[in-house]
Amino acid sequence: MQDDDVGEELPHDEELSNGKGPDALAQSIGRNLRRLRTKHGLSLEKLAKVSGVSRAMLGQIELGKSVPTISLLWKVARALGVPFSALNIDTAPTSSVVLRAEKAKILTSADGSFASRALFPHDGERNVEFYELTLAPNAEEHADAHAMGTIENLIVTAGEVEIIVGEERHRLKKKDAIVFQADVPHIYRNLGNEKAEMYLVMSYAESVG
Repeated sequence: MQDDDVGEELPHDEELSNGKGPDALAQSIGRNLRRLRTKHGLSLEKLAKVSGVSRAMLGQIELGKSVPTISLLWKVARALGVPFSALNIDTAPTSSVVLRAEKAKILTSADGSFASRALFPHDGERNVEFYELTLAPNAEEHADAHAMGTIENLIVTAGEVEIIVGEERHRLKKKDAIVFQADVPHIYRNLGNEKAEMYLVMSYAESVG
């Protein structure tokens, strides 16, 4: 589908989170977003309406001029009906894939208190994804409901956190783990004065990718 929105000079009508100019992560997300948007036959205008993210911001992301926040990327992923990782990973697989720490592509929340690093290559179908999460002292991250049937399996490796799933509250210390249905809104909350570190395995009811 021809999209006349792409390539226009976009107005700076909205503050761009983590906008530090083109880099590897921004370019990767931009390519993925344009490919998936085109595949779904959506213009920037239409995607803006269904995602709640402004057309200007979407255009900046596609052009590789801004790395979106985690919450913004989730909005776009839900609107496109794709998993979060479909937008933020661009690694070609081989028989073995080494994900170097110094080359990690890390996404953060708007205030920088929450960070997520994908620990898997994005290629082919899969039902499971693996993430490293960090949360600043006394900070919290609100996550919207994921696709129906999505399950999160999380272990705390540093700090003390509270996981709120719907009306349930679970306090976890170092080495404690939890498994919960993530197709409802949930919250990660750091209860301490040190950075919390967690590892998350996300399982989907249907294959993605």
